[in-house]
Amino acid sequence: MGPKEMIAKRTAEELAPHSVVNLGIGIPTLVADFLNKEDYYLHTENGLLGVTSVSEEDIDPLLVNAGKLPVGEAIGACYFHSADSFAMIRGGHVDVAILGALQVDESGIVANWAVPGKGIIGVGGAMDLLTGANKIIITMGHVSKDGSPKFVDKCSLPITSTRKADMIITDLAVFKWKETGYELIELMGDTSLEEVEKNTTAKYTVSEALQKEKSK
Repeated sequence: MGPKEMIAKRTAEELAPHSVVNLGIGIPTLVADFLNKEDYYLHTENGLLGVTSVSEEDIDPLLVNAGKLPVGEAIGACYFHSADSFAMIRGGHVDVAILGALQVDESGIVANWAVPGKGIIGVGGAMDLLTGANKIIITMGHVSKDGSPKFVDKCSLPITSTRKADMIITDLAVFKWKETGYELIELMGDTSLEEVEKNTTAKYTVSEALQKEKSK
């Protein structure tokens, strides 16, 4: 299993059955592969509740998710205008939004929509989802392609929202927001505490369970 799949699998463990879940572009779309889709209501902001996978022979080019990827419709799925879809998001009717990120900082702020000097495809629903969803889970590689940390002390890229992310799940670690900051609650695979510290510029605490494990 590759690092992206590992992140997606761990993220799926955070979802309660019968939740309304919005999956962002990239790693978040992989989360669906680790869910019993009959137990969840997958939402896409372009107007479908009841997203499911589709076999290649059944692809409808007009039926896509917000990332323009082909999707299927589950039994009982419903379509609606994108304005109604965003009303669902803004009204707090999406239980969990799973989003990718370019950076997340120690205060919980997310930057995931623009890199200065590079072309912008579009903001999509990220700003609305970060504001309106009841729980935010960020999934991302712990470092960027050039090796620089993505969990940082302060975002240097344009921020998406002032809403704090509830969880960050990377290929190295799992962090959870606890009142005043992030707590490292789990290491991924064979990662060490030292490896996480080396690749992170954000301040965080380490859970008692991990501290005890290290002291053994």
